Amino acid sequence: MRHRVAGNRLSRTTSHRRAVLANLTISLIEYKKVKTTLVKAKEARKFAERMITFAKKGTVAARRHVYSKLNNKQAVKTLFDEISGEYANRNGGYTRIVKLGERIGDGASMAYLELVGYEGVKKEKKVATTKKKEKGKKASDEEEAE
Repeated sequence: MRHRVAGNRLSRTTSHRRAVLANLTISLIEYKKVKTTLVKAKEARKFAERMITFAKKGTVAARRHVYSKLNNKQAVKTLFDEISGEYANRNGGYTRIVKLGERIGDGASMAYLELVGYEGVKKEKKVATTKKKEKGKKASDEEEAE
């Protein structure tokens, strides 16, 4: 019997489940919007809102607690410096779940998990240039010049 047991196990071990929720929350903090399955979004929402509530406190103890859960210095810095200030006068409801429908491959319900107030914000992914590409461009540029 699972009377009064809150949360979904997501068919994962405890450590894997914690890692999944932490990674989804880190991505949410970084990109302000994450596309995932509906069940994961509902679980990550609980976790993310709790981290934002800790960030609103702004204490060193709260920062250490959030870092122990997320284990990502950049995400913790962004959370405490930028995001917590946006929600200073808000009493919860920091995230929104937008249902998208079914995934084609396996029929899983998909959803966006996004931060409220950051709807228009889209962070560009960094394009990594490799030396091979640069060398290839230089060689092709030289050929065109001749």
